Amino acid sequence: MGCVKFGENWEQSAADMIIDATYEAYDDAGIEPREIQAAWIGTCQAGVRGTQLAVPLKLEYIPISRLENACATGTDAFRNACYGIAAGVYDIALVVGVEKTKDTGYSGLETTYSRHISQGTWLDPEVFVGMPAQFALAATRYFYRYGLSYQEGKTVLAKVSVKSHHNGTLSPKAHLRREITVEQVVSAPIIAWPLGLFDCCGVSDGAAVAILTNPELAKRFREDYVLVKGLGVACGASQAELQDDYDFTHFEETVVAAGLAYAEAGVKHPRKEIDLASVHDCFSITELINYEDLGFSPRGRAREDVDAGTFALDGELPVNTDGGLKCFGHPVGASGIRMIYEIYKQLQGKAEARQIKNATIGLTHNLGGLPGRFTCAVTVLGR
Repeated sequence: MGCVKFGENWEQSAADMIIDATYEAYDDAGIEPREIQAAWIGTCQAGVRGTQLAVPLKLEYIPISRLENACATGTDAFRNACYGIAAGVYDIALVVGVEKTKDTGYSGLETTYSRHISQGTWLDPEVFVGMPAQFALAATRYFYRYGLSYQEGKTVLAKVSVKSHHNGTLSPKAHLRREITVEQVVSAPIIAWPLGLFDCCGVSDGAAVAILTNPELAKRFREDYVLVKGLGVACGASQAELQDDYDFTHFEETVVAAGLAYAEAGVKHPRKEIDLASVHDCFSITELINYEDLGFSPRGRAREDVDAGTFALDGELPVNTDGGLKCFGHPVGASGIRMIYEIYKQLQGKAEARQIKNATIGLTHNLGGLPGRFTCAVTVLGR
């Protein structure tokens, strides 16, 4: 695998980042570009077709598919390549996730009506709100359902962000690398009440790459190869908008996608069997709800695990060991592969200062869209 440093990469184009990440992956695998038989590129803004990968990498006449699936884009591209390998159609495949968002002026707060008309969602501009507001609604509902005062709920979310920022200081490729305190999070400017500045992930440029092969050939490349144990993707059909009893304190797409991945991987007790996870933390409340949807915490009890340090780097089940989206930002197409990169390094024992002990099974999770119409992708990896 390969990964560039995420951040405000003004001096690099999407093609530059693709080249840097891919050649790190080539070196890691010990192969030549001509050995790649097929490729997938996951991107929302940095390209519209397979040639966006073929041209910078000089991949001559191989099949290249471009995939976009909201925040699950990179992981879904990875999934498609995995099944191409598993089906025996290809022996060696390349997957690239890339996004160049800083140059576009994209802020992550888009609410323009035109974009949603073009996507066929036809949302009323007077009603539609951006992502911070959507997840702020989940936060207020979670606080209400589980009896948390504003101060109690905000403190729990602050501890999630503080944990991630600490891990980010240990990640050389992270965008934001400094410690923060609970007090800073609680008193930060509000973006969408109750979510403040430190509850929200940033906007970054980035690229990450994976090279896939079958288990028989893997031994040729390296002794510490990593296996893909399970994959799951689920897409909602606006159930949250159609059901008057939808609770808005869980995301059913995550529950379903995780179940699919767990079944493929043979995982029956996630909290006991998963050693670490990289979950989609676009907002601190998202990570908190993910703990419960993935089976790491009982419903309504994630607060207790956060207080106990369960998901800290030295905890029972470390989550977002590299700082997550909170510290890397969220260049949409790149995030999923970047998360897989972190699990890959942890399983190999090569995560340096943030390395956890005896990691054998890891999980990645991406969630994108709106409540009730999310796309979720879950991957289980193992030694």
